[in-house]
Amino acid sequence: MTTPITIVGAGLGGLTLARVLHVHGIPATVYEADPSAESRTQGGRLDIHAADGQRALADADLTDEFRAIIHEGAEAARVLDQHGTVLLDIPDDGTAARPEVLRGDLRRVLLDSLPDGTVQWGRKVTGIRPLGDGRHELAFADGSTVTSSLLVGADGAWSRVRPLLSAARPEYIGTTFIETYLYDVDKRHPATAAAVGAGAMCALTPGKGIVAHREAGDILHTYVELNRSAEWIAGIDFTDAAAASARVAAEFDGWAPHLTALITDGETPPVARMIHTLPDGHRWDRVPGVTLLGDAAHLMPPSGDGANLAMFDGAELGKAIAAHPGDPEAALTAYEEALFPRCEGFYADAHEILDLSLGDRAPYGFIDFFTGGPQEQS
Repeated sequence: MTTPITIVGAGLGGLTLARVLHVHGIPATVYEADPSAESRTQGGRLDIHAADGQRALADADLTDEFRAIIHEGAEAARVLDQHGTVLLDIPDDGTAARPEVLRGDLRRVLLDSLPDGTVQWGRKVTGIRPLGDGRHELAFADGSTVTSSLLVGADGAWSRVRPLLSAARPEYIGTTFIETYLYDVDKRHPATAAAVGAGAMCALTPGKGIVAHREAGDILHTYVELNRSAEWIAGIDFTDAAAASARVAAEFDGWAPHLTALITDGETPPVARMIHTLPDGHRWDRVPGVTLLGDAAHLMPPSGDGANLAMFDGAELGKAIAAHPGDPEAALTAYEEALFPRCEGFYADAHEILDLSLGDRAPYGFIDFFTGGPQEQS
């Protein structure tokens, strides 16, 4: 079987590409390894930026649907020290330009906007073979194959498509985020809920921090951030949830109990998410018939930009394909010529934000980021 435009990966970037192509009357097929849209959680909240994420949704003709899933009040933010003292408190006054949504809700909006059958679930790519003339044969775990005339890798950090273009591999940066959840927090964990507030809370010190977001349904979603070696992380048995939580909590000895409760009282097994990055300014030479978007193209430390960039990549690639009918190489060349310089500055920003969060001046460097001025510790 031949598919003119083949997208590997049904994340936000791949789905945005499929939707923008659909808006322009161009069919595409998305192959996703997950067995269904509901087979795993989709992560927490995203702030959708006007310059890229919101523009991509406008190109996808989904602005109204996006506005309908905004989490009101979620743009409130506060920074605490390890004792729970509030150092900075920013209310959500309804005027901010980065409304918050749940990743899963946004993905559902994109999925619902596509014709039935666009996304093929349970299709894990196991190999890709160039056939010449820009065509590629994709082999799947179920034994089936398809041939693509234009192949797009939207398959994340460990992309199966990337090796067709680049020898670069993600490298661990020495920071791990450990994910936990608390439920029914206002009733069962009132002190912790009050500390987090209506939106996001960051309690930061050099080398470690606790970051939590309030989500709809009285949920607190936490990332415990630690600068630790890969060997240190490997020494924790995350299959033993209680022991793993206790080991992580021990790194926060002396912190306020209502903050460490985000670790010790977690109601889901802690999940370690080791942070990897591609080389800064990652790019590749033009290879006929194939390109990348999102983390497959420019994996970088989390800074609030990743999902926005992936959606913008998808929208820009979709528009480039529509603008060059019958000439995929012209479309891919135009897309990549804009992609590479656009992403270079985001690598630097991502590293800077991580350093402000966990570097030697934490939390005051991070407060500077919000206030635009230096903050001195009293």
